[in-house]
Amino acid sequence: MTHSTRNPARGAAMMVTAGAIFALYNTLTQYIAMELHLPGPTIAFWQYLTATALALPWALSRARSAWAMRQPGLHLMRASCAVLGVQLWVASLAWVPIWQASALILLSPFFVTLGAALILREPTPARRWLAVLGGLSGGMILLAPWSEAFSTAALMPVGAAALWAGTSLLTKRLTREEAPEALTLHLLLLLTPANAVLALVALPEGAAIGSLVPGSFALGLLVLAGLLTAAAQYAIARAYSLADAGYLQPFDHVKLPLNVGLGVLAFGFVPPGSMWAGSALIVAASFYLLEQERRGAATA
Repeated sequence: MTHSTRNPARGAAMMVTAGAIFALYNTLTQYIAMELHLPGPTIAFWQYLTATALALPWALSRARSAWAMRQPGLHLMRASCAVLGVQLWVASLAWVPIWQASALILLSPFFVTLGAALILREPTPARRWLAVLGGLSGGMILLAPWSEAFSTAALMPVGAAALWAGTSLLTKRLTREEAPEALTLHLLLLLTPANAVLALVALPEGAAIGSLVPGSFALGLLVLAGLLTAAAQYAIARAYSLADAGYLQPFDHVKLPLNVGLGVLAFGFVPPGSMWAGSALIVAASFYLLEQERRGAATA
């Protein structure tokens, strides 16, 4: 990334925007899985098929050079991490309260920060580690793993966190050579056929392919979820084109209180009273990092 494209504050705003969109997406997906009883692979297939259809008009309106795939190997690795993470995440939302799943996803910055330092060779000053640990500490307060046993289902968000960390790092690497719009399109084009295969494999024995098509109400919600998916993916790619991966991670934590609040409103999933302390710690850590980065830029 060149110096002229760096804008940490705007990158942080885009990451928070992506978190808000994902909170809406998660709530909608949990409703589809828990109330409409659609299988996770079917949900993922329709959501990403819709998001791909929304992205195609942009691709067709641009010259091929604007969305050419310059690093196919990295794109395949990125898509593999993303599709497995999506499947684990969607499956977990059928069993795990959204506040608990969102708290477990906060393990992702450990993987991202480590990868940003060791793989992307980004500088990782102490203030970044402090902010990330502060955010994760808030997540641990919300989760309170010492007060309840982890079920097998609760491990699925942990796996999703590790896989999405890999997706984030590869997205950051690819922004050096490709535009955010192109990265969004490539991910959707690769995820859609992969999710289609998984949806077909998950069909009950003897079921017709036509059973993948849900009723009109469910299909409408899946289309809406696809729209949210496309918007969130673009916001993330844009954020990584503006700021370092390690710097952006604490702002990704802000989606936790958003998920918790929507979970309470939509499903009555009320977490322990420590939710407020944990959420406050996460937000405070994010704003601490932003202030430190601004001071550093002012004295540079």
